[in-house]
Amino acid sequence: MNNLIAAIVFIALAPVLGGLVYGVERKVRARMQNRMGPSILQPFFDFMKLLDKRPMMVHSTHAFLGIMHFVAIWFALAVLVLGGDMLVVIFLHLLATALLVVAGYSVRSVFSHLGSTRQALSALAYEPVLLAIAIGFFMVTGSFNTSAVMNSAQPLIVKLPLAFVALLMILPIKLKKSPFDVADAHQEVVGGAEIEFSGVFFEALYTARWVEYMFGYSLVALFAGANIWLGIGMATVVFFVVNAVDNSTARLNYKDMLKISLGIALPLALLNLVFLVL
Repeated sequence: MNNLIAAIVFIALAPVLGGLVYGVERKVRARMQNRMGPSILQPFFDFMKLLDKRPMMVHSTHAFLGIMHFVAIWFALAVLVLGGDMLVVIFLHLLATALLVVAGYSVRSVFSHLGSTRQALSALAYEPVLLAIAIGFFMVTGSFNTSAVMNSAQPLIVKLPLAFVALLMILPIKLKKSPFDVADAHQEVVGGAEIEFSGVFFEALYTARWVEYMFGYSLVALFAGANIWLGIGMATVVFFVVNAVDNSTARLNYKDMLKISLGIALPLALLNLVFLVL
Protein backbone atom coordinates (compact mmCIF):
# COMPACT_ATOMS: atom_id res chain seq x y z
CA MET A 1 0.00 0.00 0.00
CA ASN A 2 2.81 2.39 0.91
CA ASN A 3 4.56 1.61 -2.37
CA LEU A 4 1.37 2.40 -4.30
CA ILE A 5 0.98 5.76 -2.54
CA ALA A 6 4.64 6.58 -3.19
CA ALA A 7 4.21 5.67 -6.87
CA ILE A 8 1.11 7.86 -7.22
CA VAL A 9 2.85 10.80 -5.52
CA PHE A 10 5.87 10.33 -7.80
CA ILE A 11 3.66 10.33 -10.90
CA ALA A 12 1.71 13.40 -9.75
CA LEU A 13 4.91 15.31 -9.02
CA ALA A 14 6.82 14.04 -12.07
CA PRO A 15 6.63 17.38 -13.95
CA VAL A 16 7.91 19.23 -10.88
CA LEU A 17 10.68 16.70 -10.21
CA GLY A 18 11.60 16.76 -13.88
CA GLY A 19 11.80 20.55 -13.77
CA LEU A 20 14.17 20.33 -10.81
CA VAL A 21 16.31 17.78 -12.65
CA TYR A 22 16.41 20.10 -15.65
CA GLY A 23 17.41 22.99 -13.38
CA VAL A 24 20.22 20.94 -11.82
CA GLU A 25 21.30 19.88 -15.30
CA ARG A 26 21.60 23.50 -16.44
CA LYS A 27 23.64 24.32 -13.33
CA VAL A 28 25.90 21.28 -13.84
CA ARG A 29 26.36 22.11 -17.52
CA ALA A 30 27.31 25.68 -16.63
CA ARG A 31 29.89 24.55 -14.08
CA MET A 32 31.35 22.13 -16.63
CA GLN A 33 31.74 25.16 -18.93
CA ASN A 34 33.27 27.27 -16.14
CA ARG A 35 30.15 29.47 -15.82
CA MET A 36 28.00 30.31 -12.81
CA GLY A 37 24.80 29.22 -14.51
CA PRO A 38 21.16 30.03 -13.72
CA SER A 39 19.25 29.19 -10.58
CA ILE A 40 18.08 25.60 -10.19
CA LEU A 41 14.55 27.04 -10.20
CA GLN A 42 15.08 28.78 -13.54
CA PRO A 43 12.91 26.26 -15.47
CA PHE A 44 9.96 27.22 -13.28
CA PHE A 45 10.66 30.93 -13.83
CA ASP A 46 10.59 30.21 -17.56
CA PHE A 47 7.34 28.33 -17.06
CA MET A 48 5.73 31.32 -15.38
CA LYS A 49 7.07 33.65 -18.08
CA LEU A 50 5.41 31.53 -20.76
CA LEU A 51 2.08 31.94 -18.96
CA ASP A 52 2.33 35.71 -19.46
CA LYS A 53 2.91 35.43 -23.20
CA ARG A 54 0.01 35.88 -25.57
CA PRO A 55 -1.04 32.43 -26.83
CA MET A 56 -0.73 32.22 -30.61
CA MET A 57 -2.25 29.18 -32.28
CA VAL A 58 -1.39 28.09 -35.82
CA HIS A 59 -4.52 25.94 -35.84
CA SER A 60 -6.46 23.98 -33.22
CA THR A 61 -5.23 20.55 -34.35
CA HIS A 62 -1.60 21.64 -34.00
CA ALA A 63 -2.21 22.87 -30.44
CA PHE A 64 -4.22 19.75 -29.52
CA LEU A 65 -1.49 17.40 -30.75
CA GLY A 66 1.09 19.25 -28.66
CA ILE A 67 -1.01 18.95 -25.52
CA MET A 68 -1.71 15.26 -26.17
CA HIS A 69 2.03 14.67 -26.61
CA PHE A 70 2.46 15.81 -23.02
CA VAL A 71 -0.46 13.68 -21.82
CA ALA A 72 0.80 10.56 -23.60
CA ILE A 73 4.33 10.76 -22.18
CA TRP A 74 2.89 11.31 -18.71
CA PHE A 75 0.67 8.23 -19.13
CA ALA A 76 3.71 6.23 -20.30
CA LEU A 77 5.56 7.19 -17.11
CA ALA A 78 2.48 6.33 -15.01
CA VAL A 79 2.18 2.84 -16.48
CA LEU A 80 5.92 2.30 -15.98
CA VAL A 81 5.94 3.38 -12.32
CA LEU A 82 2.68 1.61 -11.43
CA GLY A 83 4.10 -1.71 -12.59
CA GLY A 84 2.21 -2.04 -15.87
CA ASP A 85 3.08 -3.89 -19.05
CA MET A 86 6.40 -2.74 -20.51
CA LEU A 87 5.03 -3.21 -24.02
CA VAL A 88 2.21 -0.78 -23.21
CA VAL A 89 4.79 1.66 -21.85
CA ILE A 90 6.73 1.48 -25.12
CA PHE A 91 3.53 1.90 -27.14
CA LEU A 92 2.48 5.00 -25.18
CA HIS A 93 5.95 6.47 -25.49
CA LEU A 94 5.91 5.85 -29.26
CA LEU A 95 2.42 7.38 -29.42
CA ALA A 96 3.71 10.51 -27.68
CA THR A 97 6.50 10.79 -30.24
CA ALA A 98 4.08 10.20 -33.12
CA LEU A 99 1.78 12.98 -31.88
CA LEU A 100 4.69 15.43 -31.87
CA VAL A 101 5.78 14.30 -35.33
CA VAL A 102 2.28 14.77 -36.76
CA ALA A 103 2.02 18.16 -35.06
CA GLY A 104 5.23 19.25 -36.78
CA TYR A 105 3.97 18.09 -40.17
CA SER A 106 0.61 19.82 -39.68
CA VAL A 107 2.09 23.31 -40.23
CA ARG A 108 3.82 24.83 -43.25
CA SER A 109 7.20 25.59 -41.67
CA VAL A 110 10.07 23.83 -43.43
CA PHE A 111 12.01 23.75 -40.16
CA SER A 112 9.07 22.10 -38.43
CA HIS A 113 8.88 19.43 -41.13
CA LEU A 114 12.61 18.79 -40.88
CA GLY A 115 12.36 18.53 -37.10
CA SER A 116 9.48 16.05 -37.38
CA THR A 117 11.42 13.91 -39.84
CA ARG A 118 14.40 13.81 -37.48
CA GLN A 119 12.13 13.10 -34.51
CA ALA A 120 10.72 10.10 -36.39
CA LEU A 121 14.25 8.92 -37.20
CA SER A 122 15.17 9.26 -33.53
CA ALA A 123 12.24 7.02 -32.59
CA LEU A 124 13.40 4.51 -35.20
CA ALA A 125 16.80 4.56 -33.52
CA TYR A 126 15.75 3.89 -29.92
CA GLU A 127 12.41 2.04 -29.99
CA PRO A 128 13.88 -1.31 -31.21
CA VAL A 129 16.40 -1.15 -28.36
CA LEU A 130 13.60 -0.53 -25.85
CA LEU A 131 11.76 -3.56 -27.23
CA ALA A 132 14.87 -5.71 -26.84
CA ILE A 133 15.23 -4.50 -23.25
CA ALA A 134 11.57 -5.35 -22.56
CA ILE A 135 12.17 -8.86 -23.90
CA GLY A 136 15.19 -9.12 -21.62
CA PHE A 137 13.03 -8.16 -18.64
CA PHE A 138 10.58 -10.91 -19.62
CA MET A 139 13.32 -13.52 -19.96
CA VAL A 140 14.72 -12.70 -16.51
CA THR A 141 11.46 -12.21 -14.55
CA GLY A 142 8.95 -14.20 -16.61
CA SER A 143 6.70 -11.15 -17.02
CA PHE A 144 6.50 -8.00 -19.11
CA ASN A 145 5.09 -6.13 -16.09
CA THR A 146 7.52 -3.65 -14.58
CA SER A 147 6.19 -4.65 -11.14
CA ALA A 148 8.03 -7.97 -11.56
CA VAL A 149 11.18 -6.05 -12.41
CA MET A 150 10.82 -3.74 -9.40
CA ASN A 151 10.25 -6.74 -7.09
CA SER A 152 13.29 -8.64 -8.33
CA ALA A 153 15.64 -9.37 -5.46
CA GLN A 154 18.64 -9.49 -7.79
CA PRO A 155 19.41 -6.30 -9.73
CA LEU A 156 18.68 -6.94 -13.40
CA ILE A 157 21.91 -5.25 -14.42
CA VAL A 158 23.65 -8.45 -13.27
CA LYS A 159 21.95 -10.51 -15.98
CA LEU A 160 21.40 -7.70 -18.49
CA PRO A 161 24.67 -5.75 -18.50
CA LEU A 162 24.83 -5.40 -22.28
CA ALA A 163 21.19 -4.30 -22.40
CA PHE A 164 22.01 -1.66 -19.81
CA VAL A 165 24.92 -0.43 -21.93
CA ALA A 166 22.54 -0.30 -24.91
CA LEU A 167 20.13 1.83 -22.85
CA LEU A 168 22.97 4.21 -21.98
CA MET A 169 23.76 4.55 -25.67
CA ILE A 170 20.20 5.49 -26.68
CA LEU A 171 19.41 7.65 -23.65
CA PRO A 172 21.02 10.79 -25.18
CA ILE A 173 18.76 10.28 -28.22
CA LYS A 174 15.67 10.21 -26.04
CA LEU A 175 16.79 13.21 -24.00
CA LYS A 176 18.03 15.10 -27.10
CA LYS A 177 21.60 15.41 -25.88
CA SER A 178 24.84 15.51 -27.83
CA PRO A 179 26.09 13.67 -29.72
CA PHE A 180 22.52 12.78 -30.71
CA ASP A 181 20.77 16.15 -30.52
CA VAL A 182 19.41 15.46 -34.00
CA ALA A 183 15.72 16.29 -33.58
CA ASP A 184 16.15 19.79 -32.10
CA ALA A 185 19.58 20.71 -33.50
CA HIS A 186 19.15 24.36 -32.55
CA GLN A 187 22.10 25.37 -34.73
CA GLU A 188 20.16 24.57 -37.91
CA VAL A 189 16.48 23.68 -37.38
CA VAL A 190 15.76 26.12 -34.53
CA GLY A 191 13.95 23.77 -32.18
CA GLY A 192 12.68 21.11 -34.54
CA ALA A 193 9.03 20.08 -34.52
CA GLU A 194 8.35 22.47 -31.61
CA ILE A 195 9.21 25.66 -33.50
CA GLU A 196 5.64 26.80 -34.28
CA PHE A 197 4.39 26.38 -30.70
CA SER A 198 4.22 29.43 -28.43
CA GLY A 199 2.90 30.57 -25.09
CA VAL A 200 0.84 28.09 -23.13
CA PHE A 201 0.92 25.58 -26.00
CA PHE A 202 4.71 25.52 -26.00
CA GLU A 203 4.49 25.16 -22.24
CA ALA A 204 2.94 21.71 -22.75
CA LEU A 205 6.00 20.62 -24.75
CA TYR A 206 8.37 22.29 -22.31
CA THR A 207 6.82 20.35 -19.42
CA ALA A 208 6.71 17.16 -21.50
CA ARG A 209 10.49 17.32 -21.72
CA TRP A 210 10.67 17.36 -17.93
CA VAL A 211 8.47 14.26 -17.78
CA GLU A 212 10.69 12.68 -20.44
CA TYR A 213 13.64 13.15 -18.10
CA MET A 214 11.84 11.25 -15.35
CA PHE A 215 10.86 8.54 -17.83
CA GLY A 216 14.42 8.05 -19.06
CA TYR A 217 16.03 7.93 -15.64
CA SER A 218 13.24 5.67 -14.33
CA LEU A 219 14.21 3.18 -17.04
CA VAL A 220 17.75 3.29 -15.71
CA ALA A 221 16.52 2.71 -12.14
CA LEU A 222 14.57 -0.39 -13.24
CA PHE A 223 17.85 -2.23 -13.71
CA ALA A 224 18.37 -2.04 -9.94
CA GLY A 225 15.38 -4.30 -9.27
CA ALA A 226 13.93 -3.99 -5.77
CA ASN A 227 16.89 -2.01 -4.42
CA ILE A 228 15.48 1.53 -4.67
CA TRP A 229 18.63 3.20 -3.34
CA LEU A 230 20.77 1.41 -5.89
CA GLY A 231 18.30 2.58 -8.54
CA ILE A 232 18.58 6.20 -7.38
CA GLY A 233 22.36 5.90 -7.31
CA MET A 234 22.48 4.44 -10.82
CA ALA A 235 20.18 7.16 -12.16
CA THR A 236 22.34 9.84 -10.52
CA VAL A 237 25.57 8.47 -11.98
CA VAL A 238 23.98 8.16 -15.43
CA PHE A 239 22.70 11.74 -15.14
CA PHE A 240 26.25 13.05 -14.70
CA VAL A 241 27.62 10.74 -17.43
CA VAL A 242 24.99 11.91 -19.94
CA ASN A 243 25.75 15.55 -19.17
CA ALA A 244 29.51 14.99 -19.33
CA VAL A 245 29.11 13.44 -22.77
CA ASP A 246 26.72 16.21 -23.81
CA ASN A 247 29.28 18.87 -22.89
CA SER A 248 32.27 17.15 -24.47
CA THR A 249 31.00 15.92 -27.84
CA ALA A 250 29.84 17.50 -31.08
CA ARG A 251 26.48 16.64 -32.60
CA LEU A 252 26.49 13.80 -35.11
CA ASN A 253 24.19 13.64 -38.12
CA TYR A 254 21.17 11.34 -38.26
CA LYS A 255 23.01 8.71 -40.31
CA ASP A 256 25.66 8.29 -37.62
CA MET A 257 22.93 8.18 -34.98
CA LEU A 258 21.20 5.30 -36.76
CA LYS A 259 24.47 3.46 -37.33
CA ILE A 260 25.39 3.63 -33.65
CA SER A 261 21.93 2.80 -32.27
CA LEU A 262 20.94 0.09 -34.76
CA GLY A 263 24.47 -1.09 -35.53
CA ILE A 264 25.91 -1.20 -32.00
CA ALA A 265 23.30 -0.65 -29.26
CA LEU A 266 20.64 -2.98 -30.71
CA PRO A 267 23.10 -5.86 -31.41
CA LEU A 268 24.43 -5.50 -27.85
CA ALA A 269 20.92 -5.83 -26.42
CA LEU A 270 20.16 -8.81 -28.68
CA LEU A 271 23.48 -10.45 -27.78
CA ASN A 272 22.51 -10.19 -24.12
CA LEU A 273 19.29 -12.08 -24.93
CA VAL A 274 21.33 -14.82 -26.59
CA PHE A 275 23.50 -15.13 -23.47
CA LEU A 276 20.35 -15.52 -21.36
CA VAL A 277 19.22 -18.42 -23.54
CA LEU A 278 22.61 -20.10 -23.32
